Amino acid sequence: MRAMVLTAPGPIAGADRLELRELPVPEPGPGELLVRVLACAVCLTDLHVVEGDLPQTKTNVVPGHQVVGIVEARGDGVGRFEAGQRVGVPWLGGVDESCPYCRAGLENLCDAPVFTGYTRDGGYAEYVVARADFALPIPDRYGDIDATPLLCAGLIGYRSLRLADVRGLDDAPRLGLFGFGNSAQLVIQVAIQRGHDVYVYTRGVEGRRKARELGAVWTGGGGALPPLKLDSVIIYAPAGELVPLALSAVRKGGVVVCAGIHMSPIPQLEYELLWGERVLRSVANLTRQDGREFLELAAEREIRTEVQVFALEQANEALRAHAAGALRGTAVLVP
Repeated sequence: MRAMVLTAPGPIAGADRLELRELPVPEPGPGELLVRVLACAVCLTDLHVVEGDLPQTKTNVVPGHQVVGIVEARGDGVGRFEAGQRVGVPWLGGVDESCPYCRAGLENLCDAPVFTGYTRDGGYAEYVVARADFALPIPDRYGDIDATPLLCAGLIGYRSLRLADVRGLDDAPRLGLFGFGNSAQLVIQVAIQRGHDVYVYTRGVEGRRKARELGAVWTGGGGALPPLKLDSVIIYAPAGELVPLALSAVRKGGVVVCAGIHMSPIPQLEYELLWGERVLRSVANLTRQDGREFLELAAEREIRTEVQVFALEQANEALRAHAAGALRGTAVLVP
């Protein structure tokens, strides 16, 4: 099979970090599925893996964890999916089910997790193997390509919205989205349908235009902060300097959620920014329940995705475009 393999982590702007190779089609083990990849979206986390922002755990890994494909074969003991069924393969690819976090129902915090496209090979390939109990059924209303961003941008966005605990005091709840990439563009649709007023802070003119198009009541960047105190802020940009800014933008008792797996250092904080029972928290991975809930919600509420298609062998180009902020929507690789 053809696969794009990470050969040497480093800045994507200066070199092709992924190499097209011919690899054997993997065999599914017990409890696993062999999935023929139909499409795989490119994620900011992929960029962190490729550029070495995350520690390298597997040499020559095949990235990609927003995979939509068809079940080609099943390992022993698989009863959930049939051959020919369409499934999604997300970032969280497995847990040990025995650590204290798993026993407490907090599988996203597992001490020994498996991550698709990071600790095991992912979807920048023609085939991928995945644990059947972590694969997700894809709603019929979505085509293969359009469904891919739901599997990380959507899932992490949904979990971050839950953890933001957006509650208004006297009027409509006010939610800030700092950074307006793929996750934020999906979350804003859910938030507005829930009656939230959404305020978007982002550096890009195109991002601010898109936010207004999707229903944001205010957009800004640089030194401009929202004109009203917000109930909650979700930070999607991996920029630690946004944390003090977000804390200054929320009311007393407000919540700031850092939604990324990687973030640059957070500057020293004045305690006054946190005082007043403001809450600062992070999002770590997702759970299978998050996946099932969000995919059902996305289909029911007709959450729209916007994609830009690349051939599999154009993965380096897609990553460069993502890093440069030059995409309209989500880059999606098609074998």
